[in-house]
Amino acid sequence: MAILPKVLYRVDFTFLSLLKIFGSYRMDVIISTFFGVNVNSLNNPQDLFVKKAKSIIGSDCPLFFLSLSAIFPFLTPIYEAMNISRFPKDVTNVLKKAINRMKESHLQEKQQLMINSQNSKDVESHKDNQALSDLELVAQSIIFIFAGYETTSSALSFILYELATHPDVQTKLLKLVSNLNSPKFHFSLQAPVIYDTLMQMEYLDMVVNETLRLYPIGVRIDRICKKDIEINGVVISKGTLVMIPIFVLHRDPKCWPEPEEFRPKRYRDPGKGTNWARFALMNMKLALVRLMQNFSFQPCKETQIPLKLGNLEILQPEKPIILKVLCRDVTISGA
Repeated sequence: MAILPKVLYRVDFTFLSLLKIFGSYRMDVIISTFFGVNVNSLNNPQDLFVKKAKSIIGSDCPLFFLSLSAIFPFLTPIYEAMNISRFPKDVTNVLKKAINRMKESHLQEKQQLMINSQNSKDVESHKDNQALSDLELVAQSIIFIFAGYETTSSALSFILYELATHPDVQTKLLKLVSNLNSPKFHFSLQAPVIYDTLMQMEYLDMVVNETLRLYPIGVRIDRICKKDIEINGVVISKGTLVMIPIFVLHRDPKCWPEPEEFRPKRYRDPGKGTNWARFALMNMKLALVRLMQNFSFQPCKETQIPLKLGNLEILQPEKPIILKVLCRDVTISGA
């Protein structure tokens, strides 16, 4: 976590493209959490693990195969019969080796839970020998990398964009972060941020939730209908794939007054907010707290206002978000 403030201190506080910084941060978190490997992807981009992980993210091949499989489900067994892989074998081989090292070292972190399921033949809760194979473990690791990288880094970029273009909101959040060393939080700038501290920061939750409303990283979600149902005269049969347009719903004036406006106060009511992945949310909040402790952000001439969005499945800006970074008069936190 300390890498974020340290990296920004080396950019001379001029103009920063956010996605690269947050992408490196998220890459380090994913690899260390899932595989137990510590990397510094920003300073060591040639690291073998980093290169292979980025090849998964940067390739359009997985999306192509996934799209074909969604449109033509019968193609999946054909791929398997022809031994066609959606990912390069050199990538999957690196992941297999990492998983084997995890088994040998008996890591007791999050990834160990998955390995335990592979060794679960004696556990009553896993009947019929439903354990994860090596191939399934590799598949899960690919999903973890593929789904966790761009989503979180894009969300962090959108949050800082909204803070930079809404200085009143940023000032309020900066004040909150500056007060973290009060007795209420039992926190100091030199100490690591603890989970309970993040959970008490209600205004931070409001900012994150409102940003994810405006910029839902997944513009739609797909669900299988569990039973026959009729909605407004339309009959949906059991087993039908239903696509829900999240982006459209989040900007529907029937649900949200003045939906294009960034208003964190929409989420003042407890329990009203996103149901996003908790691990990703915690990482986002931690990154934001550390950044707010050390920096403030402003628009610059390269900042696109209003922000135009791309036309991808994972929501991203049409052009990279570039902001001016200003140093706050504090010592680097988290060092």
